[in-house]
Amino acid sequence: MTRRPFLRHALAAAATSLLASVALAQAYPVKPITLIVPNPPGGLVDSSARLVAEPLGRILNQSVVIDNRGGGSGNVAYGHVARSPADGYTLLISYSAYHVGNPSLTPKLPWAQKDFAPVALITVATNVIAAHPSVPANTLSEFIAYLKKNPGKLSYASQGNGSLSHIGTEMLKGQTGTSMVHIPYRGSGPAVQDVLSGQVQVFMTTPPSVMQHVQAGKLKGYAVTGKTRHPGLPNVPTTTEAGLKGFELEAWVAVFAPAGTPPDVIQKLTAGLKQSLEQPETKTRATAAGIELRYLPPDALDAMVKQETEFWAKTIKSAGITAD
Repeated sequence: MTRRPFLRHALAAAATSLLASVALAQAYPVKPITLIVPNPPGGLVDSSARLVAEPLGRILNQSVVIDNRGGGSGNVAYGHVARSPADGYTLLISYSAYHVGNPSLTPKLPWAQKDFAPVALITVATNVIAAHPSVPANTLSEFIAYLKKNPGKLSYASQGNGSLSHIGTEMLKGQTGTSMVHIPYRGSGPAVQDVLSGQVQVFMTTPPSVMQHVQAGKLKGYAVTGKTRHPGLPNVPTTTEAGLKGFELEAWVAVFAPAGTPPDVIQKLTAGLKQSLEQPETKTRATAAGIELRYLPPDALDAMVKQETEFWAKTIKSAGITAD
């Protein structure tokens, strides 16, 4: 092939590819969108997905399906989305501890952060330090004092090795010089059930998992780990108010697409999620669930991920936390 025909052929192929990409973006979505949730039903991550699924489907005029794929501290779901076609029809509902913590916890991940394109931050939540009523302490100070006098007597639940509840509780132990036995679970749902039954005594987790149980007196709420009190738990002090200064912990949930997803598709999803969070019914449901809606666009989300990845790498190393 001579130079001139070759160039014409190459330009034609490039134009065809570009037109196909533009057509995909303009038509998108033409089939159901699946939100892959790396946790079982219940808890912050699953609840956040369900908050946006219905309004997003209405805004995009297409069905939005939730697919819970728990296991492997989120790695099952993350690996699945990383290998999915970059067409905007398979999206990841990402949990902060998995996204920024797993790279420092697991040497051989089936995914990397570069496998995902940021779409939008959708929710954040403080954490609640909760305990079974059998624990002989009614305040955070009393709880810490009891732990110091009884090292290793109590056990604490987590959503899994390397989860925010695992890392956060280890940080609490390190800051207070206390000891508890770690019992990892596959998500918040089964963890809460064992804490309610008293098989495990302590659980630091986001409000959607335990708020109703604290309100009903089935669990003790010692403190929330945010800067301000949670509106659903107005009688539960912050860690600072309870005497534990400098201990704050916030979880977030965001939406990511496989890397390489067309920018126009990302733009449609970002705009649709922003509108979904602005719906009055979404705000009402979020308040009832104890979740704070918080939107960030792709660039701001990407910057946050980079900053928090560095922070958690240092935290995990200094605390000696492993995924095993």
